[in-house]
Parts: sequence; structure tokens; C-alpha cells
Amino acid sequence: MRRGYPACMPARTPEPYRARGSGAAHDGGGSSRQGRSGPARRIDLPPDSRFRSRGERNFELPKVVADELGRKAAVISTRARRSPVTLERRMASAAMAYERDRYHDALSALKPVLEAAPQSGSVRELHGLVLYRLGRWRAAAKELRVFYSLSGSYDQHPVIADCERALGHPDKVRSIWDEIRRAGVDREVLVEGRLVMAGTLADAGCFAEAIELLRPEARLRRNPDISHLRQWYALADLYERTGDLSRARELFARVAEVAPDLLDAPQRLAALS
Repeated sequence: MRRGYPACMPARTPEPYRARGSGAAHDGGGSSRQGRSGPARRIDLPPDSRFRSRGERNFELPKVVADELGRKAAVISTRARRSPVTLERRMASAAMAYERDRYHDALSALKPVLEAAPQSGSVRELHGLVLYRLGRWRAAAKELRVFYSLSGSYDQHPVIADCERALGHPDKVRSIWDEIRRAGVDREVLVEGRLVMAGTLADAGCFAEAIELLRPEARLRRNPDISHLRQWYALADLYERTGDLSRARELFARVAEVAPDLLDAPQRLAALS
């Protein structure tokens, strides 16, 4: 089982967008956490402490998706015929099941929608994410590439990269990371791609390069968001693995102070005390 980083959300092994690792007295190493920026605000997390990427988080069925289903639904056979309202309900059911981690239920709900509206980018996106959560890396990457071809959106490129990482294709991960960097994507997508790339480098034992990739994101911030915390955690993990325990303690302490329920930062910090 390979160890990695929470590119989008922490959860159980081996799904690569989840924290791949053990699911496991504050010391002086965290004394600089306040710094010149003052104390960081505490982030209140949901009970299950899970975070999804922009493309995954709060997957709703907005009017634009319902309209898309109505436009692109194709009657492919009498058996597969579905009204736009029925398709919308199935899609909403699939999205709800996905949000509740019932991925097999989501897959079943999506099947008739996918058959009726194969050119719907929203359907292909959700289908790809469900496959990803089920650990079907190759199929997920293929589906999310279809989503990209239909939408032109880079939102799920980090997920594609993580699928390629799980499949043992580091060159493809680097190629996707280069594409993400050149595309001028939003910050959250860039962060997710960076974390996948750092994890891929660490898989290959290239710890110095992985640290260098994440180091610029390590500076103290008055109001860190989830993306900052995930990068701090990943960098702390790298420092611990390379024997730089003081830096690892400092970063784990920052995460534990701001969001104690994020991953296992308090436990990792305690283990280094």
C-alpha cells in the first residue's frame, strides 16, 4: 500500500484522493505558529472531516444540469426511454448517494441517465467521480477525460492525475501537472494538482523535489483555508519521512491548532513529541 497525500479529501485507503496512510503535548516546535500574522482562526469542520474538490464538493443538481439533461437525452430504445423529469430525479438521486458515500447506489442510479444522455458533461463528470471512489482508476480516468472533451473544464484533471498515479504512471501524472500549470486554472485545482504531483514524486523516493514543490506554500497565514492545511499536512509528512522532525512538528501543530479534526494531525504531532 503506497503512502500519499490528501489531494482533495481525507478518508480511507487506497482511494488516492483520500489520505493514503495510517488513519493514527504540544511541544515547542509549534511555538512560532502565531508569528507576525497573529493567531490563526479555527476552522470548524463537519463531523466526518471530509473534504471534496470543487468538482466534488456539494454536488448539486442546478437548473443548468437539468436543462442539459433535457436537451441531450436521447431515446435509444423503448426500454431506455426516460422523460427529462425522470432523468433529473435519477441524477439527483445519484448525486445524493455520492454525497453520502453510497457509491454503488450512485452507480445504479446513473446507469439509465448515462444511457439516455451520453453527451452530458455533468453526467460523465459524476460518473467518473463515482468510478474513482470505487477504485476503478482506469475507467474513472477515461470517463473524466470524456468530461473534459465535452466541457473544456480542467476541474477534474487532478483526479485524472491521481488515477494515473494509482495505475503506476508517473510520467502521465507529470504531463497532466504540466497541463494544469499551463492552463491558468483556479487556485483550488492548482493546489490539488500540486498535491498529486508531490505524492507521485514521494512514491518514487524523490523527497527533495516533492518538498521543493510544496515548500512555497508553507508560510504562515492569518486565515488559512482547507487548501493551505492540506498542503501543510503533506509537507509535514514529507519532513517526517526525511527526518526533519522539528519542521514536521511545526506544520502538524499548525494544522492541529486550526483544524484538529482534519486528518490525524493531532495524533501525528503527539507521536513526534
